[in-house]
Amino acid sequence: MREVTLDTAIELGSPYPYTLVVTVDKKGKPNVMGLSWWTFTSLVPPMIAISVGHARYTHECIEGNREFVLCFPSKEQGKAAWQCGIKSGRKTDKFADLGLTTSPSQVVRPPIIERATLAYECKVVGMLECGDHTLYNSEIVAVHGNPELAEHIYSIHYRKLFSMDSRGNVSLDME
Repeated sequence: MREVTLDTAIELGSPYPYTLVVTVDKKGKPNVMGLSWWTFTSLVPPMIAISVGHARYTHECIEGNREFVLCFPSKEQGKAAWQCGIKSGRKTDKFADLGLTTSPSQVVRPPIIERATLAYECKVVGMLECGDHTLYNSEIVAVHGNPELAEHIYSIHYRKLFSMDSRGNVSLDME
């Protein structure tokens, strides 16, 4: 083994499940951002943490409304999901621009992305400042899924997306 850059290490550690975090701003306008930095933190109660950069509009939205929905985009949503990770929602409506449709959540204000494989409704219960990011630890308050859309999107260090089913079969490669 040899010493490598952090950038190389993150790429070597890939792929990471690529998700879409849905938030709302102070006026209730929905926003969506591509995110791979998430993890389960507890089973009882069920909890997930996400890490969001301080400069991101999503950070501002979560700070104003301590709720989010973590959606796993389906294979058919791959190209739109990629755009959610490279465009800011601060001055644009990514849902309208990218053709993503939503439906109301059961418990939280941010909506669920329709045709996603999986969606976790989450309420922030704790925060930890981590350099240029905030880690939001959140309780899962509702879960939704589409088992017929079983292929998830994965990211290779935010440079490339592909889809893979639970058996490891790769079927979508996007540059």
